[in-house]
Amino acid sequence: MGRIFTVELEGRSYRCRFCRTHLALPDDLISKSFHCRRGKAYLFNRSVNISMGPLEERMMLSGMHTVADIFCCCCGQNVGWKYESAHEKAQKYKEGKYVLERGRIVDEIDLSTEVYIDTRSDTEDS
Repeated sequence: MGRIFTVELEGRSYRCRFCRTHLALPDDLISKSFHCRRGKAYLFNRSVNISMGPLEERMMLSGMHTVADIFCCCCGQNVGWKYESAHEKAQKYKEGKYVLERGRIVDEIDLSTEVYIDTRSDTEDS
């Protein structure tokens, strides 16, 4: 396997919850009102540092779509999906857009409020 090169986004970004790789910018956020099997999801115009799985027909809440799962290019975790095509005319606006699952991404604001608790003992047993 070759070396992985990632895109570093300028400013605040949404990142992979598992390895903190940059995935999208708030400026590319279209909607926070999407849902997935695991909960909330966000729709974006663009996403970086991802790889795509195979295309498949999937019945979504809004109808049948051709989609591909998307994975973080660094850790390989499934972070959402990309809409390739919509079968219903009213859903065509989703084509070419990315959905990132809220439970699989973190906002940099979330990162600044995380707390690390050191559970190691300061004394050694002798």
